[in-house]
Amino acid sequence: MSITLDEAVALITLEADLLDHGQFHEWLGLYTPGGRYVIPTDPDAEDFENVLNYAYDDAEMRAKRVERLLGGRSISAAPPAQTVRLLSRYRMLADDGDTCTLRCAQYLKELRQHRERDYAANITYRLVRTPDGLKIDLKVIRLLIATEALTAVSYIL
Repeated sequence: MSITLDEAVALITLEADLLDHGQFHEWLGLYTPGGRYVIPTDPDAEDFENVLNYAYDDAEMRAKRVERLLGGRSISAAPPAQTVRLLSRYRMLADDGDTCTLRCAQYLKELRQHRERDYAANITYRLVRTPDGLKIDLKVIRLLIATEALTAVSYIL
């Protein structure tokens, strides 16, 4: 059975809501065990294992990222930022029944210590239908301004 655009959009909208409300443990449950969360420094990169990335997280690294954010041991997470992300321009690029690739745009507004920052990105998701429902197997966040250093980011893009 094909993954519909509505199903895919519902999952990534849920992800955005969980992240904006700091529900990071629930966010972890959206991924497959082998899933990757990637933020390449070069927006044209495809071979993420052999290039420099801001993030190239497997399940263990995603869990450690959440632990740092929630544990107060990360200077960049104290105080935590408030975020609002808007997703749009959803496009199904491929669908083979149990797996689909979806691309969308994300605009993220950050408020931290009375300072605002904006990030725009193209995001590509690979979603997989599992016995537990639709899951994220790959999320690649290609920042519009990839040369902009992600300094003191106290949240998950």
